[in-house]
Amino acid sequence: MGKVFTAMSVSVDGYITGRDPGAGRGLGDATMLFDWYFDGDTPSRELDGFRLSEPSARVFDTFAARVGATLAGRNTYDDSGWIDGGAPHPTAPLVVLSHRPGPGTSDRQTLVTTGIEDAVATARAAAGDKDVALMGGGVVTAALVAGLLDKFVLHQVPVLLGGGRPFFRSLPEHLRLRLVDAVPAPGVTHLHYEVLR
Repeated sequence: MGKVFTAMSVSVDGYITGRDPGAGRGLGDATMLFDWYFDGDTPSRELDGFRLSEPSARVFDTFAARVGATLAGRNTYDDSGWIDGGAPHPTAPLVVLSHRPGPGTSDRQTLVTTGIEDAVATARAAAGDKDVALMGGGVVTAALVAGLLDKFVLHQVPVLLGGGRPFFRSLPEHLRLRLVDAVPAPGVTHLHYEVLR
């Protein structure tokens, strides 16, 4: 069985969007969080159009190659404009966790409204022996609290946004992590952690 992980761009002060994200506005005024996807000279082997620095391409492609399904929260789904059937990964199906009325999902998308445990189980079934990638601060926090997240990568961009959606929400207790790897690259540092249980 594959692992459950998250790998998201984050500002030094912990935001994954800028101010005023939402449907039709994308991730707000924080496009600099994603400049490292396109500022390099090494094409991604996994996602068309991404041109990363060589160290970023190594990290990015290693994780992207293992994705068998993606699980996103409703805010991430809406902000990213996937309502027309899109998904963050070119081959992996998308599971959407929502507590609001269902979006118009496509044949590559599955809506789960019964909580994080069921959403992760649905994504695991879709992923087979590959990994499940989580997207969105609420989904990541819920998975951490439920003991369902194995590892995460912070693609930490050297910027202070001062507002937006935070990566992590309030946790009921301390969670211990182990740093597995730290890869500096132009415009970003890739921090790979394992969640200790």
